[in-house]
Amino acid sequence: MSATSDAVHPARGPSEAPFVHRVARRLEEYARLARFDRPIGTWLLMWPTLWALWIAGRGRPDPQVLVVFVLGVIVMRAAGCIINDFADRNIDPHVKRTRDRPLAARRVSPAEALALFGALMLVALVLVSRLNRLTIELAVVGAALTASYPFVKRFFPLPQLYLGLSFGGWSIPMAFAAELGTVPKAAWVMYIAAVLWAVVYDTLYAMVDRDDDRKIGIQSSALLFADLDRVWVGVLQGLVLIALVLAGRELKLGGWYAAGLCAAAVLFAYQQWLARRREPAACLRAFLNNNYVGMAIFIGVALHYVYAR
Repeated sequence: MSATSDAVHPARGPSEAPFVHRVARRLEEYARLARFDRPIGTWLLMWPTLWALWIAGRGRPDPQVLVVFVLGVIVMRAAGCIINDFADRNIDPHVKRTRDRPLAARRVSPAEALALFGALMLVALVLVSRLNRLTIELAVVGAALTASYPFVKRFFPLPQLYLGLSFGGWSIPMAFAAELGTVPKAAWVMYIAAVLWAVVYDTLYAMVDRDDDRKIGIQSSALLFADLDRVWVGVLQGLVLIALVLAGRELKLGGWYAAGLCAAAVLFAYQQWLARRREPAACLRAFLNNNYVGMAIFIGVALHYVYAR
């Protein structure tokens, strides 16, 4: 290399590289705290949002509304994970699956977590401020549900239900409000379906941690349902499909939508087969399989409007 090149690109000082490295490591820990490395949770929240946006927009949701909701789901899921880990920071170290989370492992401080949570909530506020008044009012309720979930689950015997009420489907009435300025009856039926679906997939998730939860005294649907866990999951899966059928009839959704629900039913049966021995790894696979359930229903909704024109 020439002397001229050395003059144009001087060597880095001794502290510059370590500083950049420290910043990169910090950002990596924040990303892990927000679960950006585990997008399954985002997808499970995104699918009901997309169902509602496509139905309310009759296959052509408003582009601005679509962008706001997609970003909003990402931001609120991240904020929810952070406040959940903040509440669980002294419990997660005792659970094998969660002991390496940034707050549990003390790689991120509680003050940092709260600051990041506040920043994400501010971003969510800016996003929702671009929508109509009814959507903003519903967003305030949704934010309160999201922030309260980690603390309510301490005493509520069925925390998966509260998760569904807060995270699982609240974007559905919001999406209808943003597109139509009102929330029709069918939207609330879809919301019920999304809430029950959240209980389904989070119960499968709770079955992974059943032994740890029992040991440290954490409430979960897997413990509440006990030996009838798969029976209750099956009942709830059936109720999800019934609610979606009722919503589809009210909204006059046709054969493609029905095909999506049939595919979801097959996937639910596969999840039952995966969880038949209650092995933690298999229950985790059953939980992850719910991503395809949401996708199948969305494809059915989207194709209905493609071929209805």
